[in-house]
Amino acid sequence: MNELASSSINAADLLGSLFTFEGIGELLALPFVQSALIACAVLGLVAGALAPLIVSRGMAFAVHGTAELAFTGGAAALLIGIGVGVGAVAGAVVAGLVFGLLGLRQRERDSVIGVVLAFGLGLGVLMLALYSGRASNKFGLLTGSIVSVDSTNIAVLAVVAVLVIVTLAVLYRPLLFASTDPDVALARGVPVRFLSLVFAVLIGLTTALAVPIVGAILVLSVMIAPGAAAARVTANPLLATVLAVLFAELSLVGGTVLSLAPGLPVSGYVATIAFLLYVGCRLVGRVRSRRVAAA
Repeated sequence: MNELASSSINAADLLGSLFTFEGIGELLALPFVQSALIACAVLGLVAGALAPLIVSRGMAFAVHGTAELAFTGGAAALLIGIGVGVGAVAGAVVAGLVFGLLGLRQRERDSVIGVVLAFGLGLGVLMLALYSGRASNKFGLLTGSIVSVDSTNIAVLAVVAVLVIVTLAVLYRPLLFASTDPDVALARGVPVRFLSLVFAVLIGLTTALAVPIVGAILVLSVMIAPGAAAARVTANPLLATVLAVLFAELSLVGGTVLSLAPGLPVSGYVATIAFLLYVGCRLVGRVRSRRVAAA
């Protein structure tokens, strides 16, 4: 009885120490935590850079559909025994190509995404049911897991991030033009169809980076919320991109740090921070609009 009481006290002391700065420092010194933070920083940079364009193009549903196909690719990778990150990238790229080729027009986009999303989600669930490995691997695909990030995943993250950032830097001006006014851009000779296809692939690659970290369910908190929040406080494209990157980094890195002590999935913390940032920016935008109207 005394031993049981003593072990309960020790467990309580240990849990309490984890919530102190010293406990957080010890957790931050762990290699897998450092790998996760690096991955979150890279993902925040890429997702924040794309988020304002995704919002201006009205492609939030496309991001959700791409996440489901990335989930399907990750589930297939688990089933055949290869890296989840590689499978997620393959599934997301396929989704981007399908959405880019079949759903370029606004009136067609939602129906195409809905059909492909349902197929991908059903196929992914089937593959998870056939997978006989650890249940935590299945759960991690849906809600994210910082434990799943290793040196191989970071290498994949780095390569994909460089590819996305370089492509975005080269095509940013025509992409911005095609996103804000596609009809005028088409009349000016901008290759809108090609840019839509390229942008869909960039979304797919970035979504694939996010799925192993935040899970397929809450990818929107990383890919949409930072851009939507930035759009509430500024109309300047460059400033909106900087703010979106900042908001994405705060959500991902901050959510990861907050999730360490309780040992819970990181996705809930990331989504909460992203939501609070959006609400805060919305309030700031409303106050600013009232002041302008009063003036």
